[in-house]
Amino acid sequence: MDRRAEILAGDRGVLAENGPMRMVIQAWCHGKPDHGMAMAAAEFAFICLGQVAKYRTRLIHRDPQPPCCLDERDAPVPFAMVQSVLAFDEPDLTPMAAVAGTMADAVADWLFQRGMTRVIVDNGGDIAIRLSGTETVRVGIRTDVKSPVISHVMTLDARRSSWGVNTSGLGGRSLTRGIASAVTVISETSSLADAAATAIANACFSPDEGIVQVPARLVDPATDIPDIPVTVRVVALKPETYVHALSAALDRAEDYVDKQLMGGALIATGGKEVWTRHFSEQVAALTMNARS
Repeated sequence: MDRRAEILAGDRGVLAENGPMRMVIQAWCHGKPDHGMAMAAAEFAFICLGQVAKYRTRLIHRDPQPPCCLDERDAPVPFAMVQSVLAFDEPDLTPMAAVAGTMADAVADWLFQRGMTRVIVDNGGDIAIRLSGTETVRVGIRTDVKSPVISHVMTLDARRSSWGVNTSGLGGRSLTRGIASAVTVISETSSLADAAATAIANACFSPDEGIVQVPARLVDPATDIPDIPVTVRVVALKPETYVHALSAALDRAEDYVDKQLMGGALIATGGKEVWTRHFSEQVAALTMNARS
């Protein structure tokens, strides 16, 4: 697909699309939408995508070269991808686990550094938010990546200028080793949240004959994890399987919170959901969605 950038109707921002990237960019300056800056940011997004393409052969390995082996000035997006994944020390993750979130961060930072006071960059569901002053953003949370139903709404404010909100799960656009219907992570950056959501979704697993897995290459020949088994479907799982999977994923999430790699997370599977402790104090207050 040829690259394109266009202003969306209804003040919904700018769509930047090129190959695997489908990014929606929204920017405001003191309450006024700035489509001109969003269009300029779309061109910057294409530059970021070019960096990933240039260094892809380095970014698809589970043992990435240290960040120092990349020139941060020449390749800031690949550099940040490697840094984020190394922070989690998870052997199943390659730097590509943070690609969408890192690109969203780069575009959001580019706009914020140019005076925008409220920025939302949604890179296929991996979201980078930048806020200043009294600006706020309401974010909907789903307990199933395959469903459009919003179960909760949280309001993020400028207590942090930078937020990342990322979701992973079975049936989403990325492969997973687990059975989570959704793992939504909130962190200081979308890059960290992207890697964390992937790792927690992988950890949401408990052995069960009803979990069908195949090597990732059979699902996606171009995957960065070709020999790792990934879940393709679940059939009539035992109730305790969901309980044990949620427990394992929650333990992993709480560990990441303790290490200050993220603020909090929702983990859902089998119609059940759990939250990391002290979520409202560390991230934001949640309200039930009236429409759910």
